[in-house]
Amino acid sequence: MGLFDRFRRTKSEASPIDTAEKLAREVGLTWESVSGRSVSVNQAMRLTTVFGCIRVLSESMGMLPCRLMHRDGRSRKVAYDHPVHRLLSVAPNEFMTAQEFMEQLILCLATRGNFYAYKVRGLGGQVVELLPMFPGSVRPKLDEQWNPVYEVTFRDGSTDVLSQREIWHVRLMSLDGLVGLSPIGYAREAIALGLDTEEHGAQLFKNGAVTTGVLHTDQTLTDAAYKRLRTDFEERHQGLSNNHRPLILEGGLKWQSVALNAEDSQFLETRKFQRDEICAIFRVPPHLVANLEKATFSNIEHQGINFINYALVPYMTRIEQRANIGLLRAEDAGRYYAKFNAGGLMRGDLKSRYESYGRGIQWGILSPNDCRELEDLNPRDGGDIYLTPTNMTTKPEGSDDEKASEAA
Repeated sequence: MGLFDRFRRTKSEASPIDTAEKLAREVGLTWESVSGRSVSVNQAMRLTTVFGCIRVLSESMGMLPCRLMHRDGRSRKVAYDHPVHRLLSVAPNEFMTAQEFMEQLILCLATRGNFYAYKVRGLGGQVVELLPMFPGSVRPKLDEQWNPVYEVTFRDGSTDVLSQREIWHVRLMSLDGLVGLSPIGYAREAIALGLDTEEHGAQLFKNGAVTTGVLHTDQTLTDAAYKRLRTDFEERHQGLSNNHRPLILEGGLKWQSVALNAEDSQFLETRKFQRDEICAIFRVPPHLVANLEKATFSNIEHQGINFINYALVPYMTRIEQRANIGLLRAEDAGRYYAKFNAGGLMRGDLKSRYESYGRGIQWGILSPNDCRELEDLNPRDGGDIYLTPTNMTTKPEGSDDEKASEAA
């Protein structure tokens, strides 16, 4: 079986074993937090705030159009006929759309800090297909000549060492310049605390939530009586469905309630703090994960702008530059470049789009037909004119008095 066939297998199989995590378990090194909870990617994604932040990031990037542009002097145009343009804007392979591919890319970066894809090349060495790889099955390293190589474990258990020519690697910030840092790994204490408080809340409500208490008596219970009392009490009164059933006591037993206040134990405050802290890890404004506690009409717009500038733009820049040096041939470098259009986030805001179009036309940046093209509308006659404000032209028209004197 060839190397390409191992990527092309369509038989349903389990996900590859994360070799790094397996080795860590074997030598006693785990990703456990101080509390003893192991925070894997799957465990972290079960925390609603983590899932919400990653979903916002991945779906937001998936909405953005990404095109391959052709630079010819000062002229710029979309390179519709270039194979890489189809990979970025239509489909990177036979089973994924461009949106799905981008969502998976961001998901891998936001959880593991690295994304890998196998590059299928066609005629002339041009990349014609990208096959995403499970990050845990790839181990990057430097060879003796300091060239990046990737040790890949395939689904059938076999391994191979591939070069940078065969692997497209996108990474977050790195300590060694080769392997991106995992946000989940470095923030596992904060995520573990969020998981612990969520589990505490679930157990709290499972066992009654509102009140708890103690049974006491002056008499000494036998072991059999104690066991029967405990079994009967748990069956009849534990859980929310049994929360309001009356107590039937015997043998001098008395019930003494003990109030349990979630605010006094700082349970709710801890959950709120962890939610904000996790949002800070991914740089996602809290209002995007349904936390509107501190959102106002005056700051929510600026939070949205900051989300684009400081959360999405860094991802855009990483992917654009990696596409420029990893997907294009050497002869195409400099003439072609990948470019995201952040304007795709305004697709649901008709008012803001039309206001920006109006300003672009007013200042000669856009023509009416440019705006119509952005809205997927056909051009109109006379719509290719670029206006110039009278007070901004280098040859302003003469005043009415000058025109009158010239006419005389």
